Amino acid sequence: MAVDEVMIPIVLFIMVGVTAIGVPIARAFARRMDRGNTQQAVPTDVIARLERMEQAIDSIAVEVERISEGQRFTTKLLAERAGPSQAAAERSP
Repeated sequence: MAVDEVMIPIVLFIMVGVTAIGVPIARAFARRMDRGNTQQAVPTDVIARLERMEQAIDSIAVEVERISEGQRFTTKLLAERAGPSQAAAERSP
């Protein structure tokens, strides 16, 4: 099947026209889809729940820090207490 020499320029001009019209339409459609997703607002009850969760997590973090400080203090006391007795046990064979 031979390609007619006249068909090549015709197809070229048709494809240029479709591309010139189709690309802006595709971009506009994509922008519209992006804008549609960002316009959804977060309900106020969800915002309130998130704020309460944030406050609870902050208070838990403070309590964990207090527990770790207490553990460090206890470990220090036990180390000081065990230090002299271990030294005496090492001196007496």
